[in-house]
Amino acid sequence: MTQITAQMVKQLREMTGAGPLDCKKALEEMAGDLDKAANYLREKGIASAKKKLGKGRVMNEGVIEIYQHFNKRLGVIVEVNCETDFVANTDQFKNFARTVAQHIAGSRPQYIRREEIPQDVLDGERTIQVNRAIEEGKKPEMAEKVAEGRMNKFYQETVLMEQLWWKDETKTIAQLLEETVSGVGESIQISRFAVFALGENTSENGDEE
Repeated sequence: MTQITAQMVKQLREMTGAGPLDCKKALEEMAGDLDKAANYLREKGIASAKKKLGKGRVMNEGVIEIYQHFNKRLGVIVEVNCETDFVANTDQFKNFARTVAQHIAGSRPQYIRREEIPQDVLDGERTIQVNRAIEEGKKPEMAEKVAEGRMNKFYQETVLMEQLWWKDETKTIAQLLEETVSGVGESIQISRFAVFALGENTSENGDEE
């Protein structure tokens, strides 16, 4: 059995920010391999984050983040909540809120989650996709299946949580949120946002209080 030294635990803590006992256990599980132990801890942390996201915790703390484009023709206000003011003041939480505001400015989502999309909007988009598939020569029953598949692209284009993060297109905003929850150790939610573009009507999304 590989001997786990204090230096190895220290290195893993510096790599992941995890506690000493968790680092020691991960190293034992991965036979002293630092990289595998780090991946083990990240996966464990994200799994834990998903559980926290599903518990419906009260999140009354957080920040109102404001982003303004360099030419001052576009601005975004986003409310990001967490459970405690301690987490709200951490750099990781504030950086996440700033990142989300910048992403909204660049990608212009219309909704935070797909559940927020009005049914008439969904029905209209699905009808457009069915008709398009029929025009392409698909039979009606096949057109329905094609349309359903194309709805995923519609979600990716319009729903914030399903958009690919512009800085790293290997992950969605939902995955970035999960990683942040894992890092700060408590639940986080993006509650609402508004986009102000010069000459356009304000678009506002999210839960009203």
